[in-house]
Amino acid sequence: MGHWFYRNFVEPGKLPLLIALASFVVTFLVTRMIVRMIRAGKGPFRNVKAAGGLHIHHVVPGVVLTVGGGFGAVATGREGVTACVFAAVFGIGAGLVLDEFALILHLDDVYWSDEGRKSVEVVVLTAALVMLVLGGFSPFGVDELTAEERQNRSAFILTLLVNFLFVLVALVKGKFRMAVIGTLVPFVAVIGAVRLARPGSWWSRRAYARRPKARARSRLRTYRHDRRWDRVRRKVQDVIGGFQERVPGRGSDAP
Repeated sequence: MGHWFYRNFVEPGKLPLLIALASFVVTFLVTRMIVRMIRAGKGPFRNVKAAGGLHIHHVVPGVVLTVGGGFGAVATGREGVTACVFAAVFGIGAGLVLDEFALILHLDDVYWSDEGRKSVEVVVLTAALVMLVLGGFSPFGVDELTAEERQNRSAFILTLLVNFLFVLVALVKGKFRMAVIGTLVPFVAVIGAVRLARPGSWWSRRAYARRPKARARSRLRTYRHDRRWDRVRRKVQDVIGGFQERVPGRGSDAP
């Protein structure tokens, strides 16, 4: 059964990536479940503290596992049981680290705050990008090139540069998600690049400084977009991250 699945559904060399993705997602979900249990005071789990009461966040073992798994995977290559084991270790470590991405970003324990929602966004975005790669997408749309185009090095390099420019423009316009996804799906970066910049972005401060109408349109479009999608996004984050559980006086993090 396993051999049939590998032969029919997993491209050669991508099994370690599939294992890393699976361990990454499972680790994130299990970690969130344990954290919610600790916060609610249920189950046998408690926060891990070192001597002197220092709280050890799970990003710490996550960094160790990510480094060990990453170097191990590079050293062993893309095939074999050992490569799969290191891929699983890397996925577990990455799940622990990105679950506390907001803590690293803000250098503060914002796990259950609105800032902490960034961790869920980054985890979902990371999983989506890896699934795109597993599904056959290559960075900068390389898979869309024909055999003849691959032989034309100039056209290939030009394709990379043009798409990189679209990604860069989308990024400076404040379209972070579209810029990241656009590295794999080029038309997404194009959409992000041609649309109005978000208020407060680098592009908005520079290009709209003397264009009050553009600034007003940007604010209005951003307001309508956020009003339409923020509620949906927050509900999804609540389900995934457990933000609906507000228990005063409980610990805010997992070991």
